[in-house]
Amino acid sequence: MALHPDRLFPSDPATRAVARRLYHTIATLPIISPHGHTEPRWYSENAPFPDPATLFVKPDHYIFRMLYSQGISLESLGISRRDGQDVETDSRKIWRIFARHFHLFRGTPTRLWFEQSLEDLFGITERLNEDNADRLYDVIADHLGQDAFRPRALYERFNLEAIATTDSALSDLENHAALRASGWQGRVVPTYRPDFTVDPAREGFAANVAQLTAMTGEAMTWQGYLSAHRQRRAFFISMGATATDHGHPTAQTADLPQTDAAVLFTRIIAGQGSAAEAELFRAQMLTEMARMSIEDGLVMQLHPGSFRNHNPLVFRDFGPDMGADIPSSTDYVRALKPLLDAVGNDPHLTLILFTLDETSYGRELAPLAGHYPCLRLGPPWWFFDSPEGMKRFREIATETAGFANTVGFNDDTRAYLSIPARHDMARRVDCAFLAGLVVQHRLNEDEAQAIAQDLAYNLAKKAYKL
Repeated sequence: MALHPDRLFPSDPATRAVARRLYHTIATLPIISPHGHTEPRWYSENAPFPDPATLFVKPDHYIFRMLYSQGISLESLGISRRDGQDVETDSRKIWRIFARHFHLFRGTPTRLWFEQSLEDLFGITERLNEDNADRLYDVIADHLGQDAFRPRALYERFNLEAIATTDSALSDLENHAALRASGWQGRVVPTYRPDFTVDPAREGFAANVAQLTAMTGEAMTWQGYLSAHRQRRAFFISMGATATDHGHPTAQTADLPQTDAAVLFTRIIAGQGSAAEAELFRAQMLTEMARMSIEDGLVMQLHPGSFRNHNPLVFRDFGPDMGADIPSSTDYVRALKPLLDAVGNDPHLTLILFTLDETSYGRELAPLAGHYPCLRLGPPWWFFDSPEGMKRFREIATETAGFANTVGFNDDTRAYLSIPARHDMARRVDCAFLAGLVVQHRLNEDEAQAIAQDLAYNLAKKAYKL
């Protein structure tokens, strides 16, 4: 199973040779991870990871959604149920199920990330299967018991320069505070995620807003609500945050008169708002958040277009984020216009757009980012953060938006050990793309080297102010 040194490079010898040279100039650059879905307590507690199944299988929706699609129950994979009913607790049994069905991941990026993690971290160069499952489990478990495999040590081994967690607007950031007090020098910063306090369709929305205003001492009014967000954002900034994160169903924005917005807020909080009014409220809040970003400097991220919790049975029994978030078509040109009319020309705003709708790259996103000073394009978001997805993104977006209006690579992962493999994949794909431009005489190789460094490191560091 040993990883081929030319994986993901072009098959044409001349282009492959250029890709190799480009890659070797960036392969060891530090990693900027501005959207790593890792747990801040990992770094504050610095406890050993418990076992291979808990590390690789249970937290990774890429893995368990594939197994579920083939009829394997989430209970058998140890995924906790909302009602507290029993699920499998024997991690070795869970690992055996994963190993027995590992063939399902042929051709997927999950296999690339997983096998690179096994080889680079544990020295394992054989493919996981039912026969070697227990032996490889023991090899990994033995390593996980060593100090060199605790979260902080891995942070340093991965050459992470900065990683951002994603935190609720209601979080007290206790683990971030503990991490600061520890004196450790790794840079782990929070990200302000207000979705549960701005989306009326989210469970417990009214209670969340009440908690938001209570914890900031603000009144339950429209202006008090906005002031509460400003206070919380300021607190996050004091703890190192540089960005916000917004996962809305659509990219719809609005710019209502403040009196109309206040009336809408009152209806929404009272539970009287219709579905259309809920969408209007979310739309208004995106514009309000953009204005706040101009005030306080936080970079704004928007990733719409996910039909979340599409499977009602899985949502009922296991909760959100269980691999049933499905892409839907997304309009950006008309949806973003109210926000862009209001603040799109302000150079103090950085709004990074992500998409699950690949058809929007060339038609909407690249032209928008190629014009408005505030807009930048994030790389393909999970369903498309794959070799083919990254390649399609570069091919479609670059000719209109260029490279400078993108933000490099952004890993969106809950599987900590796959972060280096994901960045390595992106660096290889970008070098392959750039090599094609070099052999077509559209770029000089020294230009391609500079762009490769930008895509791997400089653009993310600059865009996210890290």
